[in-house]
Amino acid sequence: MIYVSILISIIYLALIIAFMIGFGKIALVKNNDAVPKNRFSIVIPFRNEAHNFPHLLKSLLKLNYPSELFEILLVNDDSQDHFNPILEEFRKQNPFLNLCLTQNIRKTNSPKKDAINTAINLSNFEWIVTTDADCVVPANWLQLFNQFIEDENPVFISAPVKFIAQNSWLFHFQHLNFISLVGSTIGGFGIGNPFMCNGANLCYRKETFFDLHRFDGNANIASGDDIFLMEKMFKTYPNQVKFLKSQEVLVETKSEISWKLFINQQIRWASKSVSYHSLFAKFVGLVVFLENLMVLILGISALLFPKFWISFMLVFALKIVVDFMLIAKTSFFLKSTNSLKHYLPVSLWYPFFIVFTGCFSLFKNYEWKGRRFKK
Repeated sequence: MIYVSILISIIYLALIIAFMIGFGKIALVKNNDAVPKNRFSIVIPFRNEAHNFPHLLKSLLKLNYPSELFEILLVNDDSQDHFNPILEEFRKQNPFLNLCLTQNIRKTNSPKKDAINTAINLSNFEWIVTTDADCVVPANWLQLFNQFIEDENPVFISAPVKFIAQNSWLFHFQHLNFISLVGSTIGGFGIGNPFMCNGANLCYRKETFFDLHRFDGNANIASGDDIFLMEKMFKTYPNQVKFLKSQEVLVETKSEISWKLFINQQIRWASKSVSYHSLFAKFVGLVVFLENLMVLILGISALLFPKFWISFMLVFALKIVVDFMLIAKTSFFLKSTNSLKHYLPVSLWYPFFIVFTGCFSLFKNYEWKGRRFKK
C-alpha cells in the first residue's frame, strides 16, 4: 500500500505542478481601450432568481460598451417567483437597453441547454456570451471580450469566476475548493489541455455553435452545457479555444447557502465527469480522487498501526503544500485571499469531502433548481 500511495502522490504532485506552470504561461490581459467592433448576445437562463435580479441588472446597466452592439436575452425556465415586476420596472427605467424576455422551450432532459438554445435561436449577433442570474458582471466585460477576439481570433473563450466574499466556515470551505478549480482550469489551458470551464463566464462564436450541432450528443445530461461544448470546440478548433486571464473580466457569483446545497452541487458536477470525452479530464478526476482516498486510508492506517505515520505525514504534507501553492497563486490573481488563513483546517477535512462526493456521484440522483435528475 505504501508504494501505491507514493506512486499516486508523485503523479498528483506532477499534475499540480504542471497546472502551476500552465497558470504562468497564460498571459495577463489588460484593457487597452480597443475600438468596439464585435456584437454580443448575452444569454442568461434563470429559474426563481427574482432575489438576484436587482444585482444582476444593475451590473448589466453599467456595461462599458455601446448599447447598440449588445443585447440581453433572459430565458425564463418556469420560474415560480415574482420576477416580472422587477424586470418591467428595469425596462421602463432603461428603455435604451436591448433586453428581451422569452420562455424556455423544453425539448431535452437538460433545462439549461434548452434555455441556451432557445435564446440563441432568437439572438441577432455573432457572439454568444453566457452568465447566470445569480452573478454580477464587470463593467469592462464585453470590452475585454471584444479586445481578446480582435487579438487572438478565438472561437471559444473561457473566463474566470470568483465568489462574492462572505465570512463563514461553509463559505471558506467552498471558496478554497472553488479557487482550486479555477487554478486548475487556467493551468489546463496553459498546458494545452483545457478540461474545465464555467458557464457563468463564457463567450463563443454563434456560427461555430451551429456548425458543431449545438449540444447534440449530451442533451440527455442535465448539466454540462459549458464543458461539453468546450470539448466539442477544442476537438475541432484546438488552437482557437482560449482562456481570457484578466481581472477586468471577472464575473462574481454567490456560494451555496447550506451544506446540503453545496454537497448536492458537487455531486451534480462530479456525476457528469463520467460522460466527458476528454481522457485528460477523466485522468485528472481519477488522480484527484485517488490521492484523497490514499490520504484517508493512510491516515486511518496510521491511527491503527504506528508504522504508517511517516508515510501518512509525508504524503499529506506534500499534498497540502503543493495544493496551497496553486490556491495561493490563484487567490492573488482573483484578488480574493480572505480564505487562505483557513486553508489548514479546510485541508484536514477536504479528503473526506472529495471521497464522499466522488462515491455518491456514481449512483445518487441530485436536485437542481427545485427539480430532481436521475444519473
